[in-house]
Amino acid sequence: MASHIVITLSLISYLFLFTSSSSSSASRIISPSDSQKVSVGLYYESLCPYSANFIINYLDKLFETDLISIVDLKLVPWGNAKLRGNNTFDCQHGPYECLLNTVEACAIDVWPDLSEHFPFINCVETLVYEHKYPQWESCFEKLGLDPKPISDCYSSGHGKELELQYAAETNTLQPPHEYVPWVVVDGEPLYEDYENFLSYICKAYKGTAVSTACSKVSVNTVSGKVKAIHPDCYETRVLALAASIKSAITRWMGQKNMVASM
Repeated sequence: MASHIVITLSLISYLFLFTSSSSSSASRIISPSDSQKVSVGLYYESLCPYSANFIINYLDKLFETDLISIVDLKLVPWGNAKLRGNNTFDCQHGPYECLLNTVEACAIDVWPDLSEHFPFINCVETLVYEHKYPQWESCFEKLGLDPKPISDCYSSGHGKELELQYAAETNTLQPPHEYVPWVVVDGEPLYEDYENFLSYICKAYKGTAVSTACSKVSVNTVSGKVKAIHPDCYETRVLALAASIKSAITRWMGQKNMVASM
């Protein structure tokens, strides 16, 4: 009788271990490892309306689906800011943009978990989109966040150091960014097709976890060539070049008309 009990207990233990092992293996298959995840980088600036639009109306979709589980998302709030002497910098949309860029950099540093800093950035960018960005501090209360760590980060100068790090990262992009939002998937910039970023993520993912969201995305829309044109915040140097070209053409046309009238 005792031997039957021992055998029964042994079988139960074996089944338990087998079930646990199988369950563990299944979870490993469903949850992609960091090495399998698709890297997505968003290089942006806080007061660019097109950056705000992308964050709240497009990037937010990652969190509404299971796609976020296969993505390693990094936000880089620097954009088209320009370095000056003595580690100072100017922002394309003025000092308030420098403030919010730094605040968002501090949020990423203070709350490194994406699930913590993205809601805050999304809240701030929603206010930017609605032209209410001076009310950005209301996001602390809305999300139940303590503002002190962000205030300390900013006032201590640590936020400025973070921004300089983002400047170095942005300025070493290859190919260089031309405007914002500048979206990079697995090291490849999407150029003006950035609104189609979900398709690029699904195409780039090589892991075993199957995303139900990808089944709803037409991967065939990824062409590798830019077809759609979307509004962007261009770099000052690009705008200056365009202006100089236009000025040169205007002068040339003027000289041509002058010669024709002689």
